[in-house]
Amino acid sequence: MAMFCNQCQQTARGIACTVRGVCGKDEDVQSLMDTLLFGLKGIAAYAYHARLLGRTDPEVDAFIEEALFKTLTNVDFSQEDLWNTLMKAGMINLKVMQMLDAGNTEHFGLPEPTKVRTGTVKGPGILVTGHDLLDLEALLRQTEGTGVNVYTHGEMLPANAYPELKKYKHLIGNYGGAWQKQKKEFDEFGGPVLVTTNCVLIPPESYKDRLYTTSVASVPGVKHMAERNDFSEIIEHARRIGDLPERRGPDVWTGAHHKAVLSLAPVIIDAVKAGKVKHFFLVGGCDGATPGRDYYTQLAEKIPQDSIIMTLACGKYRFNDQEFGDIGGIPRFLDLGQCNDSYSAIVLAVELSKAFNVEVNDLPLSIVLSWFEQKAVAIVLTLLALGIRNVRVGPTLPAFITPNNWKLIQDRFGWKAVGDPDSDLKDMLKG
Repeated sequence: MAMFCNQCQQTARGIACTVRGVCGKDEDVQSLMDTLLFGLKGIAAYAYHARLLGRTDPEVDAFIEEALFKTLTNVDFSQEDLWNTLMKAGMINLKVMQMLDAGNTEHFGLPEPTKVRTGTVKGPGILVTGHDLLDLEALLRQTEGTGVNVYTHGEMLPANAYPELKKYKHLIGNYGGAWQKQKKEFDEFGGPVLVTTNCVLIPPESYKDRLYTTSVASVPGVKHMAERNDFSEIIEHARRIGDLPERRGPDVWTGAHHKAVLSLAPVIIDAVKAGKVKHFFLVGGCDGATPGRDYYTQLAEKIPQDSIIMTLACGKYRFNDQEFGDIGGIPRFLDLGQCNDSYSAIVLAVELSKAFNVEVNDLPLSIVLSWFEQKAVAIVLTLLALGIRNVRVGPTLPAFITPNNWKLIQDRFGWKAVGDPDSDLKDMLKG
């Protein structure tokens, strides 16, 4: 059944009255409604994973109801009222990321900096992509002792740093990179692939019969395994295919959880005071395939040797296979984890500001985000709600943000669109 707007009877394309031009609403108001709806999708994704780990909060549930009400009724909410709701969404997302972080670390242990092998080893293997660590754990339990190896892909890379997951010796390492490369990488992998969340493209025939979904993920024409306690079908498929070839890529690092990094705080603070560390950069976010995303690779390569680079989400795959070295024993490259581990970046910024007795915005810290999907929107709202200034986003601005709303963000928070890497870097280092 098609969805229609009750007021104007136009097809709503799944977003009800927030589609621009529908119901005659002001374009800037509609833009804020779109932003709220996309942000809510990101909040819901994190809240779903937190709930599976036993973490819930009635305030989060109540806000989702309140915010959805503001996108689905015919009431003309003011622009300022919607901005206030967006800022509240940002703080709710902070709480949800905190819940998910607590759930993950309680269940899987505290991540620790870990060097991860890339490629494959000889033997049957299954590739796991997405965000759901519980699905990966269930598969590891069921494949233990079977001779079937398990590999992570995409945002699953940080799983290799959790003690309760890395204890499985047949978790070999990581294969492939960000989600937009999966058609080539899944085809080349050769074994079955388990998709645990929504980062999946419609598969070509070349590997469609090797693709499996579970939990909330679903793809037309692909086998779905509803229960994580029985992955026997995909395990048997891996055995039928047999040995994967031996392939070795460069090792990559992950596991720089905020507690692990804060254990180095005295060393980092001393290095900053001594002038050995002069700047911190957070470069990452949700990657994509559009032109211009090599900006992040160029920027990371140009960052001075006296600076520390933090990254997260699948945007890390633009440069995480490079060797950045260290500064007096402090790694220059710190992978904080999945996109929800933006919480770690926020905690680190707050704790460093306390250590130096300055406001967060006065730290020698620059944030450069690649912006693509709903969880990225939720994280952006959190940064705005916290009053984080001078963030750069790109490579293109989202189509649902009107020029007037973007100008408001620029005026209130000093945010900028990414431009030329050399010019941007020079400008950031001036601060």
